Amino acid sequence: MDNFLIRLKDHIEHVKKVGSHCSTEETTKQALILPLLDILGFNPYDPTKVLAEFAADFPGVKATERVDYALYCNGQPVMFIEAKPYSSDLTNHAPQLSRYFNSSLGVTIGAITNGKEWRFFTDLINTNVMDEKPFLTIDFTKAHPEDLTQLAEFKHDNFHAEKLRFFAEENQYIQQFKTVIKKSINEVDIDFVRYVAQQANIQRQLNTKFLESIQPFVQQAVQQAISDTVVKGLSSPTIITAQPVEPKVIEEQPKATEVAPEPDFIVNPDNEKIITTKDEQDLLRIVTELFPEVELEGRDTESYYSVLYQSKTNRWLFRYDVNRKRPTIQFNVTVDDSRKTELERAGLEVQNNGQIFIEKPEHIYRMVGILRDSLEHCMNDDNFKRASSQ
Repeated sequence: MDNFLIRLKDHIEHVKKVGSHCSTEETTKQALILPLLDILGFNPYDPTKVLAEFAADFPGVKATERVDYALYCNGQPVMFIEAKPYSSDLTNHAPQLSRYFNSSLGVTIGAITNGKEWRFFTDLINTNVMDEKPFLTIDFTKAHPEDLTQLAEFKHDNFHAEKLRFFAEENQYIQQFKTVIKKSINEVDIDFVRYVAQQANIQRQLNTKFLESIQPFVQQAVQQAISDTVVKGLSSPTIITAQPVEPKVIEEQPKATEVAPEPDFIVNPDNEKIITTKDEQDLLRIVTELFPEVELEGRDTESYYSVLYQSKTNRWLFRYDVNRKRPTIQFNVTVDDSRKTELERAGLEVQNNGQIFIEKPEHIYRMVGILRDSLEHCMNDDNFKRASSQ
């Protein structure tokens, strides 16, 4: 990491020094964009990692419409980059970037850059549809140390689609929360005054007239609290008093009884042949995190592990089978050609019977589309009324 940060800091100085001389898009690419890709571990001279002028074959694409760079990991494109000249405003990003992103299901990140500013996009709002707003913006002429650390998430040897999506979501929430907090502190609106008065347990009726009367006091209190916090943070670590070192008397402690670590699997008390593995537990955890407001339950058997909707055995989202050389997962909806294409673009292997090889629980993130279809199928009572009447 230290070497990575040193190279990034050198790159910042390079951007500041030569950026104004990059008057064309091609110069910007060669002088500013490709050097950063190299720092991130995407060797610009290796077409298995960086492919320039990437052309896709989705319906409606023009022969001349290409994305400037596609970055590859394990033989699959994972990130598209649209390049602009150094002086370009990135506010209205190129439409072909979003078109390529939306039509390439294995790609999780889109970026637009003029070499000075980088804007990174993903699909937090609608799956496989690039968001209009970036989840991360970095300006090398105004870079902060924490920005440099964030760029490490995009290194070739650290590039994981699921991890980046969580990073994007976390970053977006933090930025939104910071905006609200700054606004509340600077403006101190009535809602914020009411919250402070309630937390302070003010024994008065908190009507609008009273809240407006104490609004200046709350604003003053906020300013003083911020000032006190800053002063305390600056002063406390600087006071270091040398103390004589007392020799430590080492008392022999009785040896603690070694406690065996708890197993990461669960054995069914009624049937010892049913063992719920850590991977099965992780699958349930991930799915419940994806759909926190839906009542889901894991159900294990000797043959497979299921995730059920509302504990109903006939309404299973998927069945996970580890009783073979490679674990598989099967959904309760048909894997038609469009779904198969979506899964294969996400780097998954689909069998003719609709079962999908899943090497680790985190790969369920690549199946969010069909997972959502499966959940909607379970939630639709009509699907099961027809089944019961036949």
